[in-house]
Amino acid sequence: MGLFLAPECLPFAIGAVMLAALTFIEMMCLLLGFSLGEMIDKSLGGDHHGGTGIFSWLNAGGVPILVLLLLALGMFSISGFVIQALAHAFWSLLPAALASVAAFVVAMPAVRLSSGLVARIVPRDETYAVETAEFLGRSAQVTVGPLDQGLPGRVRLKDRHSNWHILRARAAPGEGPIAIGATVLLVDVADTVFLAIPTPPDLYDGSTSKELS
Repeated sequence: MGLFLAPECLPFAIGAVMLAALTFIEMMCLLLGFSLGEMIDKSLGGDHHGGTGIFSWLNAGGVPILVLLLLALGMFSISGFVIQALAHAFWSLLPAALASVAAFVVAMPAVRLSSGLVARIVPRDETYAVETAEFLGRSAQVTVGPLDQGLPGRVRLKDRHSNWHILRARAAPGEGPIAIGATVLLVDVADTVFLAIPTPPDLYDGSTSKELS
């Protein structure tokens, strides 16, 4: 705790606090049925994955802007605290400016590597720009809900290539609330939000369970 509160570690403490705050805000947004990261991506035109220069080099995995920011804050904070801990063990704490430069140099390659890894293990939100119709008539599982006719929730499903997708969805008109964990059938899409109904019993068989596993 002493190292965390040391003036020489202030930039890294601020980075850690920002990381925790943004993570908390995104979790609260998801519970309300929307994503801060998605809003940021849309406000930037949705074409950031094709960026050039240092940004393109950093975002090797093409992850959303918010994820890249969280990775950068995390790597910067961790690198800074490790550098200061080593400096303190062998000599004394480095000036904050000098430690920040060193942490930045160490963190940038780590951000590039981690963005590639995160892109492989974390499902991406569907952009709705390509093959939206492929998801209609497929079963999905509610992950953020319950689904009703209000704010959209989230459902997840695998495509025919076994890639996971996270889609915005709400209950179709006339349907009651659909609880988290329930299996639904995607029957329509309106304004990039899918409409879902509870999966009919005659369709909920072993193949559906295998598809969502």
